Amino acid sequence: MRASLPLEGQTALVTGGSGGIGAACAHALLADGATVVLTGRRRDALECAQRRLTDAVPGGRVEIDAGDACDAADVQRALDLAWSLNDRLDIVVPTVGGAAFRPLLMHDADSFRADLDLNVTSTFVAIRHAAPLLAKSGGGAIVCISSTAARINFRWLSGYCTSKAALEALVRAAAEELAGAKIRVNAVRPGLTRSEATGPMFDNAAMLDGFYEQVPLGTLGEPEYIAHAVRYLAGPESGWVTGQSFAVDGGHELRTNPRFDDTIAQIFGAAALDAVKAGRAPDPA
Repeated sequence: MRASLPLEGQTALVTGGSGGIGAACAHALLADGATVVLTGRRRDALECAQRRLTDAVPGGRVEIDAGDACDAADVQRALDLAWSLNDRLDIVVPTVGGAAFRPLLMHDADSFRADLDLNVTSTFVAIRHAAPLLAKSGGGAIVCISSTAARINFRWLSGYCTSKAALEALVRAAAEELAGAKIRVNAVRPGLTRSEATGPMFDNAAMLDGFYEQVPLGTLGEPEYIAHAVRYLAGPESGWVTGQSFAVDGGHELRTNPRFDDTIAQIFGAAALDAVKAGRAPDPA
């Protein structure tokens, strides 16, 4: 008789499910028996991820729903799909996030708000609309994706640092408020990890050298490293864990973030870099 898998019979939703970390998380959940729904903006990318996952885990069930993680109606539709598969929802992994280099004095309210929306609002929407379904199922786990930038400052990424720190505050607040419904809320805090979004950084040898100097284990992240931690926080092994954020970063938080002034000069120009270092907003181009 085949032994049951630890997540067998459970249903999971992964937002940003076609991305490197999202797809790796989906694979980890699928391999341990969960039925998985992937959501993201691009249907073609979701379909590709769906094929890869079902090829990798024969017999695994993966459904997809294209939508915007910041749009409540889109997220609710994906949650309703997840519920319809087994009449339950057990695991939610909101992975949407990111930011581009931009000095603080080159932000305006709209660009700063965009970073907050991408990293915080997308997670809030998932938690807010998933919680009633998780509670209806008798409880469950929400595992968010933070960043080492929530704990150690990254020069020229003020919007990202601020939003990831806010995400961790949201995790703690949600964990406390939802505990009575037996919903656990935690986060994984990755160091620099290979993905579609970070691909240009991994292609830049000088930038990678800056990171290698700050990572005691001497290696950078792969999506699978993050997925293993997500799988732990999503499963029964972490049943007495909530309100936490775990660094998975090769020890990066023991040190600091590299400084990429040259990158800012390349993107915005040397004059803009000199201006922001002097505390001035650069002149419009």
